[in-house]
Amino acid sequence: MVPTFPRRAFMTVAAADLLVALVVVSGLLAVTPAGVVAAALVTPFSLVGYVTAYRLFRSAREAGAAPRDALGAIGEALVPLPARMLMRAESANLASVGLWARRRVDGVPRGGVALPYAKEQRPLLWMLLFAVVVQAVALEWMVAAMDAPAGLRAVVMAADVYSLLFVLGLGAACATRPHVVTDDELRIRYAAYFDLRVPRELIASVRASRSFDARGVVSVRDGGLMVGVDAQTNLIVHLTRPIAVTRPLGRREHVTSIRFYAEDPASALKSLTTP
Repeated sequence: MVPTFPRRAFMTVAAADLLVALVVVSGLLAVTPAGVVAAALVTPFSLVGYVTAYRLFRSAREAGAAPRDALGAIGEALVPLPARMLMRAESANLASVGLWARRRVDGVPRGGVALPYAKEQRPLLWMLLFAVVVQAVALEWMVAAMDAPAGLRAVVMAADVYSLLFVLGLGAACATRPHVVTDDELRIRYAAYFDLRVPRELIASVRASRSFDARGVVSVRDGGLMVGVDAQTNLIVHLTRPIAVTRPLGRREHVTSIRFYAEDPASALKSLTTP
């Protein structure tokens, strides 16, 4: 059961209403007459949202879902697909920090060949990390000098910590999730945001082809997929037929060629052309 747009809007209002209530109870937001009037006006819409959420939960439970999975069904109905995919990718990126600390990689089976791609962007990530630390120190100094409320300082600190974890997670995920070549497939990845499996029987040809025109990290143009690192690609794969590609925010495309970047293109070319 997927809610229609009005019901999803009601659920969003209910979630926001609950969040505001929690902030008020925690003492971070004072109750004012205007706030009481606004709450009274919003309450009917919130009730519709709560009823919709309960019906989703009950339907999932009647279908045999565990309580945790039933709550997850509410989240899937409330949160749009692009946001859900982004949240899942961010969680996987953070989990990659542990893999990186243990010097392990994800998704490289025995007999598979890992094709790293992260080295080229390390200088940029170090610069971003330095900028995040400087920004965090500067913002903390500013809010302290302004004698800002404790709640605001907590929000600023949480944003700074998230920015730091984002950069660390991105670097760790790129290092621990390389491209992979096995006897059956070519797996092209970028951190936890993109993962494409190409059966080797669909590969018509592979050749080295260096370019510096990648738009963003994952892009599709004229039926060609580009997975770039620092705007670079150095290998191009032509396919015997179009395959479906799911982009990081859920949009699906069909492509007949793939450009991607590998630190050692000669080794990648050898692994893809050796029977």
